[in-house]
Amino acid sequence: MNTGPIGVFDSGVGGTSIWKEIKKLLPNENTVYLADSKNAPYGQKPQNEILQLSIKNTDLLLEKGCKLIVVACNTATTNAIDFLRKNYQVPFIGIEPAIKPAALKSNSKTIGVLATKGTLASSLFHSTSEIHANAIKIVEQEGIGLVPLIEQGKVHAAETRDLLEKFINPMLEEGIDYLVLGCTHYPYLIPVLQELLPEHVKIIDSGEAVARRTKAVLEKYDLNNLSDIRAKDQFYTNADTSILAYFLKDMRRAAELNYLDF
Repeated sequence: MNTGPIGVFDSGVGGTSIWKEIKKLLPNENTVYLADSKNAPYGQKPQNEILQLSIKNTDLLLEKGCKLIVVACNTATTNAIDFLRKNYQVPFIGIEPAIKPAALKSNSKTIGVLATKGTLASSLFHSTSEIHANAIKIVEQEGIGLVPLIEQGKVHAAETRDLLEKFINPMLEEGIDYLVLGCTHYPYLIPVLQELLPEHVKIIDSGEAVARRTKAVLEKYDLNNLSDIRAKDQFYTNADTSILAYFLKDMRRAAELNYLDF
């Protein structure tokens, strides 16, 4: 048994969409979440800066005793996870767009991917696309401006909806029947997307798959927390804690929110 927490970090609040799936599947596990909102979005930054931010976040989570780290950011995964795995002893779980399931299920053989520049330009994204979607047309769309709006809590704002319409309409014209969300912030836009998309277009993200992978890795390395003591969930942000609280409002569990200058 290992009562150490699962560490989760993202370039802001978006990774809480992943954290929620992990807690749903593993309610007994202690967690520590880092929201690096001060440096959001990572998707517009050069690779070396993304790597340095990922190292900073990893070091802080290890200081807090984390036994496993979930890189709950597509951009950080695609640009930094290989380095992290080679240079740290704890297991790392990464996030990448769910191209494989979308490609397998698509009837139109055309899928859309809404992601950040850092994810779409990465070698991991292109290799994943070549392996799993070589017979599928992928319509890529960079979600410029979406992350800052979500970080401000403007999920249902008119300007957010207008941006989404601008991004989605060209994909629909190409005949997509699956929309892959390639950023952990974007699941919070699903209610708006469902209003904009025809019923036959399905939305897919990586949350549940990441939670299942986290569970499997904990079991593989005998890291499960088998204690019957109520789990503790700690959240740290280097921006306004009220924004983080907004995205956690639907969680029944009491979460500890803290401001930390990191």
